[in-house]
Amino acid sequence: MPQSPEAQARDVVYRLLAVRARSRSELRQALLRKEIDEDVADAVLQKFVDAGLVDDAEFAEAWVNERQRNRGLGRKALGYELRRKGVAEELVAEALSAVDAESEEERARELVRRKLRSGRVDDREKLLRRLVGMLARKGYPEGLAFRVVKDELDRAELDAGTDDAELP
Repeated sequence: MPQSPEAQARDVVYRLLAVRARSRSELRQALLRKEIDEDVADAVLQKFVDAGLVDDAEFAEAWVNERQRNRGLGRKALGYELRRKGVAEELVAEALSAVDAESEEERARELVRRKLRSGRVDDREKLLRRLVGMLARKGYPEGLAFRVVKDELDRAELDAGTDDAELP
């Protein structure tokens, strides 16, 4: 016997949530792609929301924490991703407010240090452009990216200079 549209919709949502947390909008789009009627999709999703299994505010907060920690993304890129996932603007702003300027800068420094460890500093200007570009693509503000890269290049050059110095 074929499943009812509601049961079919519930199965789709459970399968998707088993993989990772998702926004309500992502789930709705998936249901519509499976040709579930809009009214059925909305009703089933509302039951998941009421049960606390779908929560866009919680999703946004977890997404920001995970993507900043594991991918090193800045606020701008994180906001873009959340908006693409259909999270409401006020929830995006709330989730991004958890990323303070200090932790964003420290994460940018970690990314630059990692890149500097794996390469040589032959052409400072070329490296500066590449590293600022890398941070910009990850959503860091231009001013922060430039300042962090310049500081870390100066530090790397100082460290390299002390390695070459002869000790008495």
